Amino acid sequence: MNTTTLPDRAYAAFLFDMDGTLLTSIRSAERVWSAWATRHGLDVEKFLPTLHGKRTHDTIRQLGLPGVDPIAEAAWITAAEIEDVADIEAIEGAAAFIASLPPACWGIVTSAPRALAMARLNAAGLPSHRLLVAAEDVEHGKPAPDPFLLGARKLDVAPADCLVFEDTLTGLKSAASAGMDSIVVTVTHTHPLEITVPAVLDYADLRAEAGPDGLRVLRKRG
Repeated sequence: MNTTTLPDRAYAAFLFDMDGTLLTSIRSAERVWSAWATRHGLDVEKFLPTLHGKRTHDTIRQLGLPGVDPIAEAAWITAAEIEDVADIEAIEGAAAFIASLPPACWGIVTSAPRALAMARLNAAGLPSHRLLVAAEDVEHGKPAPDPFLLGARKLDVAPADCLVFEDTLTGLKSAASAGMDSIVVTVTHTHPLEITVPAVLDYADLRAEAGPDGLRVLRKRG
């Protein structure tokens, strides 16, 4: 697939990941996680690239650290991240793009806990939309399909009629498992991803078009 070509079809709804997709929180997250990783004797440089796109307690649990309670440690990290939102920013064009969508036709599906998601959205000047699927809303987080399936169910649309905006391979796997098409947002990437889905840098060159058959995403100059 040509990853510069946008999907040539209409969708009933758009579902957006949050971190790295609607806003950039990398500096905040990596400051907090670096302090945590150092405290637990981890190689920070090797560890940081592994944490994005997953729920905090899932990331900790997968490390298998002896004597570490993933839930308690995740609570500490979340509280620290809520306090560290000063340099969080909306990704270029994101605010205008989601503001152009019918309110009943989009939502946010994030691996962040709800309190952290609300803090980051507020810091970035983005709406905390009425549909916000957060970490605690599902038993199995990304890359399982559960978060996006719940988003579709809450919007009362079929999974196959949803278009997902994501930034990580973990999130893309979740969307694919849910039977949804995806677009990957790459502005926060430091290394290219091996992907077969359409890719965009940000939303500056995108526009949404709502018609009788649903929502389409188009290039502004197209």
